[in-house]
Amino acid sequence: MTLPPSLPLVRIDGTPRHVGRVLGELARPVMRDCLDQSRTWHALQAWRDHPRLDRLAVVAQRHLPLVWDELSGMAEGLAMPMHDLFLWNCRGDLVGRTPDGCTTAAINRPGRQWIGHNEDGDPYVQGHCFIADVHLDDAPGFVSFCYPGSVPGHTFAVNRAGLVQTINNLRMVETLDGLPRQFLSRAVLDCTTLDAALDLLSGLPRAGAFHHTLGQCGDPRMFSVEATPRTCSVQPVSGVYGHANHRIHPGAQAEPQVITESSHDRQVRIDSLIAAFPAQAGGKEICAALTDRAADGLPIFRDDPADPDDENTLASAIFRLESDRVVLNVHQGGNAAAPPTHTLEIAPSR
Repeated sequence: MTLPPSLPLVRIDGTPRHVGRVLGELARPVMRDCLDQSRTWHALQAWRDHPRLDRLAVVAQRHLPLVWDELSGMAEGLAMPMHDLFLWNCRGDLVGRTPDGCTTAAINRPGRQWIGHNEDGDPYVQGHCFIADVHLDDAPGFVSFCYPGSVPGHTFAVNRAGLVQTINNLRMVETLDGLPRQFLSRAVLDCTTLDAALDLLSGLPRAGAFHHTLGQCGDPRMFSVEATPRTCSVQPVSGVYGHANHRIHPGAQAEPQVITESSHDRQVRIDSLIAAFPAQAGGKEICAALTDRAADGLPIFRDDPADPDDENTLASAIFRLESDRVVLNVHQGGNAAAPPTHTLEIAPSR
């Protein structure tokens, strides 16, 4: 199975292992080249035979066996050693600087819930990513932006319980033995409620760090979660909210982190843009903010080949959360006025 250009939408049905196998088959033609050019992959070689990787594998299999099955199927589809694929999926837990950026903007006002997200990553994989429409036998299933060789969920996604999750990289100085952050973000997509997702993120041991924006259709709540190895900070989202790639919750200074110039500038800019949103703001305003290329500082929409964090915006997602469904528009190219590449509706069965 091969992928056409742009950002294809691929439906996959079955067990976690079968889904993983198909995901691996989709990525197989490009995986070796993606790894060979990746500075992160070369940095990971120092961890190849490290006992810490074995400890992370033990924790992953113990707590999230179905995600482990999915990754095992992916290794089969890629014809890649499981040890190597697991190493790749632990990259953010082992290497402090990975090209995983992202900016999120959200609105949570009575009757108006929106979550917008820029998926920023390695420019090399532009044209090699895809949207997976996954229908699982024993879980809600989901729609997620996918990178070659990575379990879904650590990008932007919505599951068939109407649960929306967007992920931003956090660059914490300290990591611990625990669940790889990509395993945790994938496991969230099997949750059927916001409370279950929060319990999962706060109740399981964490190796690395991610910021999760969480919302669900039919639920007036929305949450910003900064899940790090030491803490899981949960902050309700009310009004407008923006997040880049460093901790901003109260108490963030207690844990050492790396704040890149791009993350700093994007946080300042997104805060400024959302503060000016009108009361009836929605997807149009969020899309304009995510495609912003302000002259002052490094931009929110990133398409510079010389980006200092080695990241470009691969796609933008705009989620509208209604009482009974989630509508997802996926955009490419940074033109807020252009029609979306994909429009999808997820209506949970009651």
